[in-house]
Amino acid sequence: MQKRKKEILNIIKQEILNNIKSYVIVTIIFIIGIFLGVLFINQTESKDNILQYINTYIDEMKTLQNVDFLGGLKNDIHNNILLVLLLWFAGTTIIGIPIVFGTILTRGFCLGYTISACVLTLGKWKGFMFILLTIFLQNAIFIPSLLVLGVSSVKLYKSIIKDRRKENIKLSIFKHSIISLFILFALIISSIIKIEVSYRVTLIFSKYF
Repeated sequence: MQKRKKEILNIIKQEILNNIKSYVIVTIIFIIGIFLGVLFINQTESKDNILQYINTYIDEMKTLQNVDFLGGLKNDIHNNILLVLLLWFAGTTIIGIPIVFGTILTRGFCLGYTISACVLTLGKWKGFMFILLTIFLQNAIFIPSLLVLGVSSVKLYKSIIKDRRKENIKLSIFKHSIISLFILFALIISSIIKIEVSYRVTLIFSKYF
C-alpha cells in the first residue's frame, strides 16, 4: 500500500515537472483574476450594496431553520459538471484555449471579489474566520483541480498542434477525458464539503458574525 502510494506521488510529481511552464502560466492567470477581483471591489462605488448583500446573507444564515442542503448540493454539483464539460470541450478544440484561460481568470476574479467583500463587510478577523468557514475548505480541492484541468487542456492543445495525426489526436483526447473525469470526481467531493461541511458549520457559527 505504501509502495503504491509512493508510485502515485512520483507520477504526479513527474507530471507537474513535465508541464511546469503550463502550470506557471495557468497559476499566474488565476492570481491575476484574484487581483482584479480585489481591485474591482476596492474601486467600486457601490460598496453599500456589497455591505447590504453580505449582511443580508449572514442574517439569513442566523434565522434559517430548514436549509435545503440536498438542493444546494445538487445545484453545486450541476455547476461543476458544466464547468468540467466546458473546459473539456474547450481543450479539444484549437480555438478553445482562450475559453480555458478566460474561465480560470473569471474563477480567480470571483474568489478575489468574495474574499474582499467578506473582509470589507466583517473586518479583518471576522472576515478571516468567515472565509475560513465558508470558502477555504472546498477551495482547497477546487482550485488545484481547476488548475490541473486547465493545464490538461493546454497540454492537449500543444499535442494536437505538434502532431496532427489522427492516432495522436485520439490518444491525447482520451488522456484529457480521463483527467477530466478524475477532476469531476474531485469537484463533486468539493461540492459535498461545501454544502455538507462548510455550509453547516457556517450555519452553526453565523450568530457570531
